[in-house]
Amino acid sequence: MKIDALSSSQMKFDFSNQRALVTGAGKGIGRDIAILLASFGAQVVAISRTQSDLDSLREEINCEIIVADLSDAEAARTAAQNAGEINLLVNNAGIFIPHPFLEATSEAFDHTMAINVRAMMIVSQVVARGLIARGEGGAIVNVSSQASQIALKDHTTYCASKGAVDQLTRVMALELGPHQIRVNAVNPTVTLTPMAEMAWGDPAKSTPMLAKIPLGKFAVPRDVSNAVAYLLSDGAAMIHGVTLPIDGGFLAT
Repeated sequence: MKIDALSSSQMKFDFSNQRALVTGAGKGIGRDIAILLASFGAQVVAISRTQSDLDSLREEINCEIIVADLSDAEAARTAAQNAGEINLLVNNAGIFIPHPFLEATSEAFDHTMAINVRAMMIVSQVVARGLIARGEGGAIVNVSSQASQIALKDHTTYCASKGAVDQLTRVMALELGPHQIRVNAVNPTVTLTPMAEMAWGDPAKSTPMLAKIPLGKFAVPRDVSNAVAYLLSDGAAMIHGVTLPIDGGFLAT
């Protein structure tokens, strides 16, 4: 039997009576995570900066929506507070601004860090404080990248931000573990969202990257969503503080 025969439909988790907050849920990986968690019974609260994306998501699944620009610290805090009582958190929101090192700007650095790292910290603080106040455990998954562990050309600010995400994940795990709040990260390779398919559609760019992936293929959003769902589930009850590659073996080479 081929590995591909093990379809995602065979994965089943029960998130009934769980409220799951997903940031960056309007498009791509975040949208797929929200859809998958809803299919497992979670009451999803979706955050995105684009109203139309959230409206279309709500046509697919039963979810609560919050429009917020997470690059603004106070807006991120308010959005997390408006989400109400949350049991499961997926910090997925992120941006990529391509720059060679010598051309990277302080503005690009600050904007990338504000969304990819600072918003993650703020939203997690709000959710964790709520869990602690209620005396409840919970689970948080941060969406990082293989770019946290290897250098990629023209990824100056992105690589720096994802390295920070990994370290933030470890500190969160250290300090929130005693409160029975599990914190992990997933670190995908190139994931073929519609935007990524355009960016990596040129064989001159995709072929060298694929050659470094032993499985010989890029990820798709459901590869990431499945891993996130597992890390949020009771099946991962003793998995805490990890940065999980979803990279087809890229980091093993």
